[in-house]
Amino acid sequence: MARGECFGLLGPNGAGKTTTLRLLLGLTQPSAGAIRVLGLPIPEQARIARRRIGVVPQADNLDPDFTVEENLEVYARYFGLMPAAVHDRIRSLLEFAELSERLRSPIRELSGGTKRRLTLVRALVQDPDLVILDEPTTGLDPHARQHLWNRLEELRAAGRTLILSTHYMEEAERLCDRVAIMDRGRIQAQGAPRALVDRFLPRYVLEIREPVRNHTALDLAHCQVEAVGALTLVYSNEREYLTNLVDRLGISRYLERPSNLEDCFLHLTGRGLRE
Repeated sequence: MARGECFGLLGPNGAGKTTTLRLLLGLTQPSAGAIRVLGLPIPEQARIARRRIGVVPQADNLDPDFTVEENLEVYARYFGLMPAAVHDRIRSLLEFAELSERLRSPIRELSGGTKRRLTLVRALVQDPDLVILDEPTTGLDPHARQHLWNRLEELRAAGRTLILSTHYMEEAERLCDRVAIMDRGRIQAQGAPRALVDRFLPRYVLEIREPVRNHTALDLAHCQVEAVGALTLVYSNEREYLTNLVDRLGISRYLERPSNLEDCFLHLTGRGLRE
């Protein structure tokens, strides 16, 4: 990975995303192969590497008995940093996350979105070279998610390297320079989000949200057709073909759009429900 790059891990439940992150942190022993993080062999020098890594876990694990400031000060001590040494940095980070007014607030008073922003701030206390984020926006409302995305984009623009595990394809398309799509412990494909979509699917898709009665209008020389329950997806590189198809099929409930990373993800991993 290049400095300042955001690399995304995408996959259904059980694909191996969290296990991969644990391997990078030296928390799970690899069964084969070699791992190097920040130039260091893992797990042999995992403790040294972790001093240069910030982690945003799936679930908030802030100490509910402490205030915002106390949580950050205690976390800093894990890295040998005393409160006086990080006093200014903590305030700068809280300002970055728009949390300055919450400095003395007990954790119990914070909303879910505020806790996620604080968890990101905590991951930055020791000024890490690499930040690992495991589904950082799960459960957030759209406003909180957008705010966190803006903060992550600022980190990336400042040269911080990010590894992001997410179920949100929009999040991956917006933030990631490259992504790896995983399934059942293996990488199915990797590359820039738009390049992956173009590699595996035609550029445009027509979502038909009603029964298709005139199947003879679907010229398979110009399109690919996929039935998903009551939904019919028609993919084509010819946008005009899809536009004309709406009239030929006589449909009224449809959406014509560019194919996207979610289409590619489902194409590679299947549409079956995972536990």
